[in-house]
Amino acid sequence: MVENVIIMGAAGRDFHNFNVYFRENKRYHVVCFTATQIPNIDGRRYPPELSGNMYPDGIPIHSDEKLADLIREHGVDLVAFSYSDVRHAEVMHKASVVTAAGADFIIIGAAYTMLRSEKKVVSVCAVRTGCGKSQTSREVVRVLQEMGKKVVSVRHPMPYGDLTQQVVQRFATYADLDRYHCTIEEREEYEPVVDMGAVIYAGVDYEKILREAEKEADVIVWDGGNNDTPFYKPDVNIVVFDPHRAGHETAYHPGETNMLMADIAIISKVDSAEAEKVTQVRQTIEQHNPDAAIILADSAVLCGQEDAIRGRRVLVVEDGPTLTHGEMAYGAGVIAARRFGASEMVDPRPWLAGTLKETFAAWPHIGPLLPAMGYSARQVSDLAATINATECDLVLAATPTNLTRLITVNKPVLRVRYEYRDNSRPTLAEMLRARLGE
Repeated sequence: MVENVIIMGAAGRDFHNFNVYFRENKRYHVVCFTATQIPNIDGRRYPPELSGNMYPDGIPIHSDEKLADLIREHGVDLVAFSYSDVRHAEVMHKASVVTAAGADFIIIGAAYTMLRSEKKVVSVCAVRTGCGKSQTSREVVRVLQEMGKKVVSVRHPMPYGDLTQQVVQRFATYADLDRYHCTIEEREEYEPVVDMGAVIYAGVDYEKILREAEKEADVIVWDGGNNDTPFYKPDVNIVVFDPHRAGHETAYHPGETNMLMADIAIISKVDSAEAEKVTQVRQTIEQHNPDAAIILADSAVLCGQEDAIRGRRVLVVEDGPTLTHGEMAYGAGVIAARRFGASEMVDPRPWLAGTLKETFAAWPHIGPLLPAMGYSARQVSDLAATINATECDLVLAATPTNLTRLITVNKPVLRVRYEYRDNSRPTLAEMLRARLGE
């Protein structure tokens, strides 16, 4: 008998699981996807150009809030949980809804969805969103380039636009970012890699992406998203930990899976974290994955004009996903404001425009700072309106993208960057050389 299936997701892992596990599998019939976490991604359709011969009309995408009704309406037998950075308890709450409505609940094993490459693969994943994964990925690219390797990054998917135009995306210039109408979240990941003179791929069909990347690479760097597991089977699996959120490494799905699979565990942000929290994370790694090599690393906060911050009333703009489903209360911008003597961090809430009001309502833990939300043109417009209305002397833009390329700001903007720095021996370069046999 054919089993009716719903795939629960957030426009990333869900599409990948469908492509590699369900698309050509005659045992299953996927009736729909459900969507959550990312604003305005439900109500779309996974297009027939991507869904294959078994789905000539494509597959609808509904809101996660309709899950129980959809199970009953379509006689669903199986629900596949396919998104990331979720508390273990919340995963089981979802499972309870599913089983009460009459379906089975599964999480597909990581190995079943890892594609194999003919080239070496170094993966960089994390136990939570905002651990310092992207800066670590860039450091891996730099180290491999110094080793004389041709390196291509492949980024976890962020396909929030026209899926038919995002099957395989290659980014090597800023013009590529504009051509694909990238969101702020996408630009945060792609721009710094392009600035290095490197190439980064992303999209929807990661089998096709892999085969294109293999044509120009000796080594592929998997640049993970959220705390998801790799889409490609790694030869070296690096996992990043955040001591500012010590304890989260065993409390979130699938971050704990990443910890258990890590070859190299990097404890990031050592320069700004409490020493006892660093020790706590180290002990957790040693207890649960004693074979993992542990590296300590700093997240160096760089702005180049520290004196411009001192004594100023600043509006801090931080990376959006880190603050929202990453649940951090602050990022590098707040650290820079405190470290370099800002007189005040201005709370933007009195001036919030449009969709940003919804963001703060959904994530009330966000403090006196502004997440760089930009999943849509409306959100980008609301972000600009909020920044321009906020009464401050200076904007500290700690998002990795250059906001002034996207919006017009009526006050001075100082970019705050954060980069990987080794904190102790062994270094990441030493460990990569050893693991790759160089």
